[in-house]
Amino acid sequence: MSFEKICQISDIVPGTGVCALVSDQQVAIFRPSEAEEVFAISNTDPFFQSNVLSRGLICQHQGELWVASPLKKQRFNLTTGACMEDSRFSVKPYQARVTSGVVEVAG
Repeated sequence: MSFEKICQISDIVPGTGVCALVSDQQVAIFRPSEAEEVFAISNTDPFFQSNVLSRGLICQHQGELWVASPLKKQRFNLTTGACMEDSRFSVKPYQARVTSGVVEVAG
């Protein structure tokens, strides 16, 4: 598995997400806190087929991190991609890491 370099960790404001092209796919990359930890999922909201998840709100539920879609607020797990409100819908999770201050996502 190869990782693509995306940006510097300092380019992502803590508590927000950004969108990047990884192997020609839109990927939402989230930095939940000041820590050098990132999560990546598909940027496509499966309910509306819109590429908007990177603009969603990061939230926590039962010790896990989720992003709420900016459209209708369905929540997607940042580790597994599962949808909290409807198990029939999910998004693809991607492996993401920070190496020497650089955000990398597996393509």
